[in-house]
Amino acid sequence: MTPHVTVGMDESPESLAAALWAAEEASLLDVPLHLIHVEEWPVTAEVPVLSAESLVERYETLLRATADRVRDDRPGLDVTTEMARGRAPAELTAAANEAEVTVLGSRGLGGVVGFLIGSVSLAVVGRARRPVVLVRSGSASSGAGSGDAGSGIVLGVDIEQPCDPLLAFAFGEAARRDEELRIVHSWSPSPAYGYTAILDPGVGSGLGRKATEGLAEMVRPWRSKFPAVRVTEQAVVGPAAAALVDTSRSAGLLVVGRRSRRSPVGPHLGHVAHAAIHHSPAPVAVVPFE
Repeated sequence: MTPHVTVGMDESPESLAAALWAAEEASLLDVPLHLIHVEEWPVTAEVPVLSAESLVERYETLLRATADRVRDDRPGLDVTTEMARGRAPAELTAAANEAEVTVLGSRGLGGVVGFLIGSVSLAVVGRARRPVVLVRSGSASSGAGSGDAGSGIVLGVDIEQPCDPLLAFAFGEAARRDEELRIVHSWSPSPAYGYTAILDPGVGSGLGRKATEGLAEMVRPWRSKFPAVRVTEQAVVGPAAAALVDTSRSAGLLVVGRRSRRSPVGPHLGHVAHAAIHHSPAPVAVVPFE
């Protein structure tokens, strides 16, 4: 399939913000933009069957209007639209698995007539095999570093795990957008160090140096691959979720990872990704990795 960026659409302000963010992403990647709305099927009792046809016309109009706006903003961008039918989580996940990046609003209308509600977005983020970006209304009018949306890209990494997919995504975004990349690793002393750290503060400083050196070692090859990207690294003490959410307040994009593992109870998101999605004011890119 031809590389492209997909965006899920409904009538919410978050959906339009997602479309505008996705349009910039598609332009930067030099790929088409695909707008999709999922018509939930079968129609439930909450929506009379006789109104199903009017709903289809309503969302076809929405897709056309959004496509026209994007084309006006970005002449030359190839934009396609699709009305899909089925269960929104399954249809959007399937679409996300075929796209370079998928963009969704972080909130939605709720109920039956809007699919970009929390449960659906979380289901897609938890299942998709490709990066998914969640955008809030007003958090970005066109993309990282634009307008009043903050600037720069923040990436959260764990030096104890392989993070190549996250690093590749974040460095690529920073290079295309000509934005600074801030890489954050959070660490905490294990309980075994508790009393020792109190009696000997040098233990804590030694652990901090180890974290800083480990972060530098992880990032070094990527600095070589992307020499033009401005990079800062920071190893901080404390919970990773709080550190990333705090840092993202001045950022244009926050990038976090999600381990690609099967769960018997459905999609799984780590607590860091979950906190970022719910509390970061910046758009959040969730990148799956092994």
